[in-house]
Formats: sequence, structure tokens, C-alpha cells
Amino acid sequence: MSVSAFAPAKINLTLHVTGQRADGYHLLDSLVVFADLGDRITARPGPLALTVSGPFAGDIDTGPDNLVLRAARFAGVDAALHLEKNLPVASGIGGGSSDAAATLRVLAEMAGARWPDPVALGADVPVCMVPRAQRMRGIGEDVTQVPGLPPLAAVLVNPGVGVSTPAIFARLTRRDHAPMADIPGFADGQAFAQWVAAGRNDLQEAAISLCPVIATVLAGIAAQPGVLLARMSGSGATCFGLFATRAEAETAARAMARPGWWVAPVTLT
Repeated sequence: MSVSAFAPAKINLTLHVTGQRADGYHLLDSLVVFADLGDRITARPGPLALTVSGPFAGDIDTGPDNLVLRAARFAGVDAALHLEKNLPVASGIGGGSSDAAATLRVLAEMAGARWPDPVALGADVPVCMVPRAQRMRGIGEDVTQVPGLPPLAAVLVNPGVGVSTPAIFARLTRRDHAPMADIPGFADGQAFAQWVAAGRNDLQEAAISLCPVIATVLAGIAAQPGVLLARMSGSGATCFGLFATRAEAETAARAMARPGWWVAPVTLT
């Protein structure tokens, strides 16, 4: 018997840094959505092991600190795990966290059990447990579903570089920004995109200072016909452009293609 689960790319449409606890953890307020593109985890009965395939398999460290293996140890379930790695590593779209959450889901199905709050595995793991639109607050433990958002398409662009999340946070000059506004209802995708545009990614400026090519990516996306918003996701370096239609996102993806860049049109949920 094998059990499989999709581990979609996580997109931080907004990411407000609202404080820092005494233990060093940053407080966040973020609107998170998921793409119809991602990795896949498959589990079979057997001793705990991990194999990897896919276009980014070579970037994966399968040692004991791998988040998939850490999730399996957290669950206390031995299984032969396989990761199909389709998302770039250290790219601000939650690939490792989504993989860990998918691992917990497949092991829960195999073992017929449920696990405690997985925030110990990382701030982004709880929001990835139920991969649909959610508001994420605190250090990631406070997640609330956001139903009824209008559909949007997007182009995701990573310039082929990874960035260090701790290094980005270390460059912040301010850690007490205002939280997101309350999320209203929206008449259509354009109204939704306008509301998102009024928010921020408080890590974007620091990320650009470490990785200037992010600014080049954002400028390229912003120049595409029909784009509603260009912004960096998470701690980067992946950036997204929002579009009203999938066709517009696909056109933008073709225009943004560069050697060594990862570019993908997606639909957001």
C-alpha cells in the first residue's frame, strides 16, 4: 500500500512583520494562498528512508535535518518516503514546509492518527497542513481559513538563486510594522488584487539588498501586460505577478523566461 499527497507552492501575498518576541522569534501577519503546482510525497510501509526525484532533486540534502524526515520522526511513524521535488529550494514559496505538511498528512492516513500542532517543525508548516487560503499570525501557530476569495492566476519567477531567511531577518531595520487590515469580501479578482497591493512584504527591501536581482525580476513582472501586482513571496527570491486570467499569466511566463531562471504560470487557491 502507498499513500500520496500533493505539496503545493505556498505564496505569501502579504507578509507583515509586526514584532519580535524575547526569544528572538518574529511575529508575522500574512495572507497565504497556494498554487496548483508543487512537490509530491509518497509513503509506503517500511523502515524510515527518503528518496528524491524531480528537477530539483540534486538540491535536496537527505540527511537527518531534512524536513520530510523530521516530520516523520515528529509523527513517530516509520515509512519509506519518496519526494518528487518540482519546486526550487530556499525560494520563499514554502517548498520544505509544504513537503513536511504533506508528509504528516500521508502518515496520518497510513497510521490512522492525528498529530499535535506542528509549529515545532517550522513557522510555515501549520499553514501548509490545510493548503487553501489562510491568514497566518504569530510565529505561524495562529492560522485562520479565508474562504470566498476570488480566483486569480499568477506567474512565479525565481532567478535561480537561494536566499537565507535568517540573513534576511537580520537585515531588517524595523520589526514593529502595522498588521494587515481586516480582510473584506471582494467583488472580483481585480478588487482582491487592489486590496493585496495595499499590503506589504516587509522582507522585500532587505532581500533586495542581499540579492539585487530580485529587483530586476520585480521590474520585469511589473512590465507585463495585464499584471495587477508584482511582489516577492516570503523571504524570496521567488516573486509573483497577479493576473486576472491564466492566459495572461502564461503569456507573462513566456516573456519572463531566462536561462537559469525558474518561471511558472499557476492558478491560486
